Amino acid sequence: MSMHLYCPIEGIGSNIDNHRARYPLYDCCMSQEVLSPRSLRGDELLKAAGHAGVVWAGLFALGIGLGVVVTAHGLPWWLAPLISGVLFAGSVEFILIGMLSAGASVPAIALTTFLVNSRHLFYGLSFPLDRIGSRIGKSYSMFALCDEAYALITALDEQTLNSRRILWTQFGLHLSWVAGATAGGLAGASFLSGLKGLDFVLIAMFLVLTIDTYRSRPDMGGAALAVTAALVALVLAPGAMVLVAMCGYTVTLVARHYLTRVPHARPQASHA
Repeated sequence: MSMHLYCPIEGIGSNIDNHRARYPLYDCCMSQEVLSPRSLRGDELLKAAGHAGVVWAGLFALGIGLGVVVTAHGLPWWLAPLISGVLFAGSVEFILIGMLSAGASVPAIALTTFLVNSRHLFYGLSFPLDRIGSRIGKSYSMFALCDEAYALITALDEQTLNSRRILWTQFGLHLSWVAGATAGGLAGASFLSGLKGLDFVLIAMFLVLTIDTYRSRPDMGGAALAVTAALVALVLAPGAMVLVAMCGYTVTLVARHYLTRVPHARPQASHA
């Protein structure tokens, strides 16, 4: 008489059931290992690294430039990890360093920060925050929302989009930025002041993200509207190009949605 041991995991599918019938003891041991919470967390980290690892590296290089700018303005090196970790606002941090060294007032700094980061208001319209269940996770995701995070996460399909994938992607961006700023601050302007190309990292990164997003979700009309909005904003309001372009782009997208949507057919009333 033979004895079979089965793993008490149900609802996996017919293929898994067939596999259990052939290799019951092996399947039980492997299922406990592969489907453990620790394994799932590590798996999502590896997937996030595979999808966003190149952007993490680019953000690290850009963070080095921030650290160099901090020390070049005569500020202590520890301000680089402090500003990059607490603010995590990218371009605003470069502006903030110049304003701090020039002795700008707090209201001026606050207004500048709001105007530069106002584009994030539009990100919330389509960012999948509802995929994150915990309040702490949602709070961190809102804090760590940046251009790179929005581009990477919104490019994912719905089947692979989950809470851990979103948070690992954002945490990797945050950690890379802080680590790069710390490295640049410690190295100092004396070692890295002559390093060429750091100022082009951000432009190259956004170009790559734009191409990847278009490849995953090709929309020629949306791309044409974005370019048109940017050119119009550059001509009409060069001092506030980002804000004007985002407003114009959002308005045109909403208008296109209402003009091209298919009206729902009303059900016909049945007559006795």
